[in-house]
Amino acid sequence: MDYFIFLMIIAAIVVLSILILIIWRRQKVTVVFDKEDYDLKDITLADIDRMEDGSGFEMYIYRLLIELGYSGVYKTVGSRDFGADVVFTDADGIRNVIQAKRYAIHNPVGISAVQEVFSCMRYYKAKKAIVIATSRFTDSCETLAGINYVKLIDRTDLSNIIDAFRSGDTFEARRIIEAEPRKLLESWSESNSTTLHEIRKDYKAEKYVKKVMNKR
Repeated sequence: MDYFIFLMIIAAIVVLSILILIIWRRQKVTVVFDKEDYDLKDITLADIDRMEDGSGFEMYIYRLLIELGYSGVYKTVGSRDFGADVVFTDADGIRNVIQAKRYAIHNPVGISAVQEVFSCMRYYKAKKAIVIATSRFTDSCETLAGINYVKLIDRTDLSNIIDAFRSGDTFEARRIIEAEPRKLLESWSESNSTTLHEIRKDYKAEKYVKKVMNKR
């Protein structure tokens, strides 16, 4: 009798596990962006959060820019893209490179995103660089972007772009995308100034090198 009860408990656990798995899979429905049978205005930020990987987000940005009326829009090849996922020409006729980062909400985008998108500008003959993320940016990322005049579009900005586009306000969506990035240098002439700014030094490294050199 005890053995029969044990089997019933095991069977109940298996059935319960299957039901939980089914419910979890229904909640974790991924959005497919490589098909043509969907309306971009039906896509919300929550849909983007449920995507399986970053390629869907890149495709979304690619289609969004086209539907916003930009010219010269194209998506780069997945491998050897040199740091740009999408390229487009803005209202002023200036080519922009975009790196799209689909991160979890609480996972901030780091400094490498700015390094990569900025370094690929010359390859694509672009004059502006943008990083679009589904989360926020780290402080170091914000600093490097400000110094190099790279525009950062975080989750709040992206949400506002999506809301404007879905409501038919193309002007507002484009305004957010083309708004000037935060600039830390008052002018680019500062970067050519002969006055050297204080740099945080690695004093342990200095001490080590002096010690080694004194032994010679």
